[in-house]
Order: sequence, then C-alpha cells, then structure tokens
Amino acid sequence: MTVGGSDPFSQTRDYRRSPLETVGGGPRGSIPMMAGDDDLAALREQIALTSSAAISASDLDHAFQLQLAEAIQASLLVSGPNAAAASSSSQAAPALPVPESSSDAAYAFAVQAANLARAEQDRRDAEACRAAHARAAASARVAAHDALFARELAAIPEDQWAHDGDYFERPLESDKSHRPLFRVLSKGMASREVVGPRDRDPSVAVLAAAICGPQGEVLLRIHKPVERFVGGRMIVEVMALMEGLDAALGLGIRSVTIVTGYRPLYNHMLGIWRPSGRNLADMINQVLSVRRKFDQCAISLVEPSQVSYVVKLATDSITVLITKARAANANMAKRENCTICMEDTDITKIHMVEGCAHRFCFSCMKEHVKVKLLNGMLPGCPQGGCTTKLTVEGSKIFLSPRLLGIMVQRVREGQIPPNQKVYCPYPKCSALMSLKEVMHPMQESSSNYTATDAATLRKCVKCRGSFCINCKVPWHDRMTCYDYKRRYPHARPEDAKLQNLARQRLWRQCVKCKHMIELAEGCYHMICVCGFEFCYTCGKEWKEKKATCSCPLWDEHNIIREVDEDDDDYEEDEDDVYF
Repeated sequence: MTVGGSDPFSQTRDYRRSPLETVGGGPRGSIPMMAGDDDLAALREQIALTSSAAISASDLDHAFQLQLAEAIQASLLVSGPNAAAASSSSQAAPALPVPESSSDAAYAFAVQAANLARAEQDRRDAEACRAAHARAAASARVAAHDALFARELAAIPEDQWAHDGDYFERPLESDKSHRPLFRVLSKGMASREVVGPRDRDPSVAVLAAAICGPQGEVLLRIHKPVERFVGGRMIVEVMALMEGLDAALGLGIRSVTIVTGYRPLYNHMLGIWRPSGRNLADMINQVLSVRRKFDQCAISLVEPSQVSYVVKLATDSITVLITKARAANANMAKRENCTICMEDTDITKIHMVEGCAHRFCFSCMKEHVKVKLLNGMLPGCPQGGCTTKLTVEGSKIFLSPRLLGIMVQRVREGQIPPNQKVYCPYPKCSALMSLKEVMHPMQESSSNYTATDAATLRKCVKCRGSFCINCKVPWHDRMTCYDYKRRYPHARPEDAKLQNLARQRLWRQCVKCKHMIELAEGCYHMICVCGFEFCYTCGKEWKEKKATCSCPLWDEHNIIREVDEDDDDYEEDEDDVYF
C-alpha cells in the first residue's frame, strides 16, 4: 500500500509495511520527492493559495447574503413608486422586457425572481468553491503528512526496521476545525517515585486524571488511590488513562483528545512499541478497546509542563497517601521482623549494619560474630552477597566485652598481611606486630648489642623483650641462629608436643602463614584464613580454584554425619570457647 492515497477525506491511515514495501513510490531507505526542501516549500505555497481561496469563498458567501436581503426587500415593494425604487437598486441586473399589459406589481415580481435566481447561482458557486478549497486543503495535508512520515521512516535504523517495521504507523490526523473540543489528561504515580532510598515504601499508588472543556476549564478531576500496588511506572500510567477515559464516557463525551507527557505511553498507544509483559499487554488492549467506543479519540504528546495540573494533583494525593500509610503502620513499626530468625523483635533490639543498612536482631548478630571469630575470620554483614565488614564501634551494642576484645584482635590481624605478622615469643605477652613495627635495638643510643646482632635482633613494642626475628624465640645471646637450632631443635617444649599431636591427628600446616589446620568436616579443599588454598591430603596448592594433584576431593565420612539432637542446645554466653 503506498502513502498518499487518492481519498483526501479519510480520517485515519494504516502505514504498516515490511522492509520490502515502499513509501511514496520509493524504497524505504530513500527520501521521496515530496520530502525535499523544494517540495515542502511548494506545499507551503499550495496551502497559502488554498487559504486565499477560502477567503474568496467567504467573500462570495457575504455577497450572496447581501443579494438575498436585497431581493427580499424588492418583493415587499408592490406599489408603483416602490417598484421603481427596487428597479433602480438593481442596475446590474439585465433588462427585462416589460409587456404593455403587465402591471407594476407583475414587473416587481419578475425582478424578484431574477434576483433570487442569480442569488441561488451565486450560492451554488460559493459552495463549489468551498468544496474545492476543502479538497485542496485535504490534499495538501495528506501530502505534508506523507512527506513527514517518509522522513521518519528513512531515519529508522535497519535493525529496528527489521524487527518492528510491520508495526510503524502514523494515523492521519483530522482537520483542526473538526478536532475534539474535550481533552483527557492523566498521570499515574507510585510511592516508590516519592519516598527516599532509605525510607520504607508503603507500596501505594494514585491515579490522577482531569477532563478539560473547550476553554481549558476543568470539568472533572479524579484522584483514586491504589493500595498494595505492585508494578512499574508504565502500568500505573495506563491505569490512570483508563480512569480518565471511563470518566469521559460516563459524562457522555464522544470526541476527546488524550494529552500525555509520557512518551512510552504515547508509543504504546500508537502501536510503535509493543508491550514487553503479558500483564501490560492486557491492560493496553483494554485501553484500546475503550478508545474505540469514542466517535473520535486522538492522542497528543506534549511537554511535561503542559500536564502540570494532573502531575501536581497526583503528587499531592500520593503525599497524603504516604502520610496516612505511615501513620497506620506506626504501631507495627515498633517491631521489626529479623530475616535470619524470622522473629518479630522490638525495634530497639535491631542492629543496622554500617555501610549497607541491612538490619538484624541482636541475638542473630551476636551468634554470627561468634562463629566468625571462632574460625579466625573478621566478621562481616550476614546478608548473602554483602561484602560489608563489621566495625568494632558498631558492634559494641550487642557484643560482650570478651567478644569485643577478640574482635579487636581479629581486626588487628586482618590489617597485617600474613607474611608480615610477628608475634612476641614471650608467653606472657604474645603481642601481634608487623615487621615494620618491631623495634631495632641497634638504633638505641644505649644499646649493648654488637653490630652482628643487627640482622636478627628485635624488640617487642609491648613488653620491650628482645627476640630473634629469624628463630621466633627469645634472644639467644652470643649464639648464631644456626647453632641455636642445632642445639635446640624444639626450642619450646609445647612446639614439640604440637608437632607430635599434629602427626597423630593428621593436621596440616599452612605453608604461607604457618597456621595449623584441622579438617572437622567437608571436602579436602582447604582455604586458610590468609587466603592460601591447598589440598588437605597432600598439601599441594590449589590454583585458580583447581587442584594440582590427583587426590580425591572428599570422603563420605567427612560429608555425611549423624546429628545429635542436643547439638542445637546452647547457652547465650558461650564466650569461653574463644582463646
């Protein structure tokens, strides 16, 4: 089907095409002749000429009215003098033969008949001129419409044309003189568009609509609340439009113009866009069904400022709804449901994690932190997928002093890389230090040590005790590290006992941070607290989450075990399990 048909009085046109069809006689990718600048200028000139023709038709109509009034006046003049006056007032009329036997009244009636015939002819000429003007104006309007639509089609990308080419259309708008006098303005607004990101969303919406008359006066305004609203902006906008159209039908209005400032709604109503979801598609089909009930229903896309009335109406209404919803939930807000234990807890016993704002009860937070500290890890937010770490200051409200001290130690350990950690070898101190923090006694002016001691001699920053950084033992005076290790293979008796126990229990020692690790349950893929991954069976390193050995990944005895019914029994303050 080609654009710009011969019927200038059709009110709507369907311009759906496949990529192989033509626009204005040419391929889709080319701009037709009418779309050129010269042709558009010619169209403007044609429209100007038709406007001049309309003025001429108006002048002819006025002349016809004057002649008709003149003929009526002549018909009232039946006397001799009156007939003579009527004859002199119509000098432009052709001379009529006056028979000798006719009276003055007969002559007057003959003049009247001639004037009426001429007036009737002038009326028919004026109507023909108006009809020609209407046809010319309609042809010009169709040509301008086709040229504009051809340009829009030429600007469509090829991929979009291949996907949605059959659905593009631009209906031919009706003449301005016959456009609907009533306008329907609508605006849907959900509470999520108003409340802040950290505020609780009451899940309400409002449907605002207004019907305006010919002078722009508001005939009817609607603001309807929607409780427990679930959906996006497009859905609430369609619902608001449905309310406005139903109200217009209820008032008996049959010709309206839909005015919207929301382009997605405009594109869906014209069929340029197709709905992505089934629910939205059903709602749009319902609106289109209501639209067909009108004798005439156009849609116009305007600037958002032109629909500010319904926007303000929707904003004021949604603000009132949110205030009422918050007031109604004030009592329920005193208790909050914990997403871990699923219990309703007093809001004063709910902890909000700093940095991510996730909320959990004190009891669940305390158990979570205890388990993490027991495994030598720095606790983070319990929310799945959240990487926010807990702070000592934020955890003071729900942790006991003992657990808080352990957490401080874990935070301190987490700040030092595994290969930089140094512990004081004196049992009564055991302070944690980094290699950069340990003191060099040779730097002190009153140092009694020799220059050969500078390589391995260090001092604890807490107890000020001297120790060997290489052997990790108290300072061995006048003895090299090699001699010390030969004389004392196990410098501390507890080290020998630990190594013996590790061999009996098949424990593994991390080759990176030297932590001793025991497999309690699970697979043989071990991840140390320092991040080093290795095989628990042979000790070889895992690289990129893959084993470098051929050892089995698990044993059923470590995966499946019987659960004792008393395993879930615990006391609130089991702080003695941490050392």
